Amino acid sequence: MFAVIFKAEVGEQDQEYLDMAEKLRQLAFDKYNCQDFVAVTEGAQEIAISYWQSEQDIQAWHKDSTHLIAQKLGREKWYRSYSVQVVEIKREYGG
Repeated sequence: MFAVIFKAEVGEQDQEYLDMAEKLRQLAFDKYNCQDFVAVTEGAQEIAISYWQSEQDIQAWHKDSTHLIAQKLGREKWYRSYSVQVVEIKREYGG
């Protein structure tokens, strides 16, 4: 199992952003085998964590044409800065 951790300083987030975020979320689940997706915004900080079965699914998602458009818009207006980490989950436990 893998996770993609997206951290950003929020810029202008308009209705277009909200619509695109929902579209991308559904696309990740429907086409790219995303297992779970959680996003939280506090003040100007956003963090989103998505969970995937394979790195190949993550790479395919990253290259999706709709996602590429969203990435461009994100750099141009939706985010002041961002970072992305792809990590492999070695173990998981809870109570």
